[in-house]
Amino acid sequence: MKAFEATNRYIRQASAIMDLGSRVERLLLSPEAEHTVTLPIELDNGELAVFTGYRIQHNSARGPMKGGLRFHPTVDVDDVRALASLMTWKTAVVNIPFGGAKGGIQCDPQQLSQAELERLTRKLTQRISAEIGPQRDIPAPDVNTNAQVMAWLMDEYSRLNGYSPAVVTGKPLELGGSEGREAATGRGTIFVVEDYLKDLDRSLPDTTIAIQGFGNVGSFAALCAHEQGARVVAVSDVTGAIHHPQGLNVPAIFQWVRSRKRLTDYEAEGVTRIAPEALLFLEVDVLIPAALGGVFTGENANEVRAKVVVEAANAPTEPEADEIFERKGIPVIPDILANAGGVTVSYFEWVQNIQCLRWTEAEVNSRLRQIMGGSYGTVRNLVKQRGLNWRTAAFVVALGRVAKATVLRGV
Repeated sequence: MKAFEATNRYIRQASAIMDLGSRVERLLLSPEAEHTVTLPIELDNGELAVFTGYRIQHNSARGPMKGGLRFHPTVDVDDVRALASLMTWKTAVVNIPFGGAKGGIQCDPQQLSQAELERLTRKLTQRISAEIGPQRDIPAPDVNTNAQVMAWLMDEYSRLNGYSPAVVTGKPLELGGSEGREAATGRGTIFVVEDYLKDLDRSLPDTTIAIQGFGNVGSFAALCAHEQGARVVAVSDVTGAIHHPQGLNVPAIFQWVRSRKRLTDYEAEGVTRIAPEALLFLEVDVLIPAALGGVFTGENANEVRAKVVVEAANAPTEPEADEIFERKGIPVIPDILANAGGVTVSYFEWVQNIQCLRWTEAEVNSRLRQIMGGSYGTVRNLVKQRGLNWRTAAFVVALGRVAKATVLRGV
């Protein structure tokens, strides 16, 4: 099943429970605008290369659209549509005043120099500058993009429109970025894990966790969990996976990877290398997919032995896998709740830029904890009161907020 079709399937399920009706449902299913652009740049060797870029704007009923920008060889319009839709529901679940959008460039950043990446980013900004803006659509980092890419985008947009720090989030601190933004998605995920465990009269110090993906999201999730006393027993990235049944030394691994060393070259007593897919099937309390989408499928979901799956990645679970998890009694805390910490702190950054404020990291983390805890509680109550699974409950919360805003504003 294609990504956008899978997302719309969840929307229809929640819509049927809420009895929204076909008229409102149709308004919520389709993107408001889709932009596909060609991006010709000169490579360092003088050759011309042409890339394809996308910006899909799904819904603006609740405010300016918000969503990341990813650079990856597999980026295509269907995936970007699905991710833009998920951003609409994610911002609604945590009740921040944004809609949803997503963008990307079909490219392999590993094959491009820093100068080529800058030219490509600036070319994309030129092509979509009329479609984005602080009150219209606000990009942010995603897969293979970072604060430097956001700095280039902000600078190019500002050249065309005047100084506009609020046009993107996830910027360097020196250019108006927010304290705590880099760690926000991973930290927010662990806040959700903490609240889920609390409902079971458990806590992080007596919990085993496996994390698929050790990029920005997964590494900070691992670090935050470790700092709270959890045993992170396995982590993986594109190079492979490592495992220690008594718990990995996450701070040491974090610094190892940050120094541009391969995760699987890390050695310490008791640490073994395992196949990346084997991490997904470990017997752990919490399994956190924090890489790309489509990880759990109808073919492999039966092998998962974790007690709960908490989605730090976007769309890691296909609908067929969701059905298997439900039959097996494995709760899945969905991406539109679990990984919403990033967009929440992006909202904080945007507010600080608009109002020319600067918050401390402690203030940011405190506000993030409050929003993630409140959002978790709202979804949890619906799970208990209506007997819904976590994903359906989260979509019901989100659809209710977006549908009401849409109806109030009019077609």
